[in-house]
Amino acid sequence: MFMHNKRLQYTVRVSETNPALASLLLEQFGGPDGELAAAMRYFTQGLAEDDPGRKDMLLDIATEELSHLEVIGSIVAMLNKGAKSALTEASMEEAELYMSLNAGGNSHTQSILYGGGPSLTNSSGVPWTAAYVDSRGDPTCDLRSNIAAESRAKIIYERLINITDDPGVKDALGFLMTREVSHQKSFEKALYSIKDNFPAGKLPGLAPYANLYVNASQGEGDAVGPWNTGEQWERLDDVEGKLPVDGGDGQASVTLREQEMQDFAAMTGRLQSDPNANPVTGADLGGGPGAGKLSDEDLGGASDMADARSQAAAKSPLQSDGE
Repeated sequence: MFMHNKRLQYTVRVSETNPALASLLLEQFGGPDGELAAAMRYFTQGLAEDDPGRKDMLLDIATEELSHLEVIGSIVAMLNKGAKSALTEASMEEAELYMSLNAGGNSHTQSILYGGGPSLTNSSGVPWTAAYVDSRGDPTCDLRSNIAAESRAKIIYERLINITDDPGVKDALGFLMTREVSHQKSFEKALYSIKDNFPAGKLPGLAPYANLYVNASQGEGDAVGPWNTGEQWERLDDVEGKLPVDGGDGQASVTLREQEMQDFAAMTGRLQSDPNANPVTGADLGGGPGAGKLSDEDLGGASDMADARSQAAAKSPLQSDGE
């Protein structure tokens, strides 16, 4: 059972209204790394968790995230304060009102559609979606995802802090940012309290591939480090020469039933291309200067982009055949 305390977890003091800033702060209200996404992620994980310690922690943090949603939403509402009344009462000239609503971001949408209240969207107006909740139901997987989510949220808060000079807003955002740090530490402790927490799941990795580093991007910029060299790694540089790594022929195959084989033969026979054909196509019939080599002629092309622009300018205005 939830009960709401009418006092915010952190006091919100906004110096002046700023619809453009309010629009940007919505990133942490209804965005992928925002407070609602965090609350729903940890709440659903907590409901499914069987370990009593992790369950308690997840529900504690999920509930606190809802309080953070209230804090960031209150900041947005204060920054937008007066937007609804200005629109309703038409207290400004049309041009001034228009300029105030189009200060930046999607502030005009917030004002006109939501009356300045916080909407469950990100800073670009994209509606919140449950697709932001990426839980998988395995604590060693989900706790790592939670750690990453708290890290991402901290970075977003840092960027938001850097774009405002309002001391009260900075203070509140600093509080929310720091709570991300605290939650990450809790998730780290919970993860490493599981004795065998890597790799995720129950099945062990396959020995021939568990220590293999595939140097699949080669050329200038190749680098070495503890992520691809040392005793724990078997480095594969001759990627093409060693394919496939399982020793097979590297082809995809399937066993078809008799009817499937008949259907497949009929389909491929009907749709087979004739490699000796050279049909006249629409490109041949409509080809003009710059089309390159066609079936029966070479219509050339530009030598570079400057030449292409020059040829295009010479063709303007567009002329039809016979003119």
